[in-house]
Amino acid sequence: MSDKKYFVLMEGGKDTSQVFASKQPRGAALKAATRGHSTIRLRERGTKRVHCFTGSISMVDKPANGPAWLPDKIKKANVKKTGIEHL
Repeated sequence: MSDKKYFVLMEGGKDTSQVFASKQPRGAALKAATRGHSTIRLRERGTKRVHCFTGSISMVDKPANGPAWLPDKIKKANVKKTGIEHL
């Protein structure tokens, strides 16, 4: 069984204080894109890998079965993996 992994957001070659938890790097990249980052470099904790993504968000209508408290427009993230760097 694979547990969740922790990915640290990097900016300018340095780690930031933002850490995203997910089983796969794409899940962490989607979380980072939702928060407004477009060039996403995620360092995987415990390894020497940096996962590189480009991301964007678009505002879409809420789903038909969405709860009442959900706003009419929600953010939908989209990411594309550009490669892996090794430290």
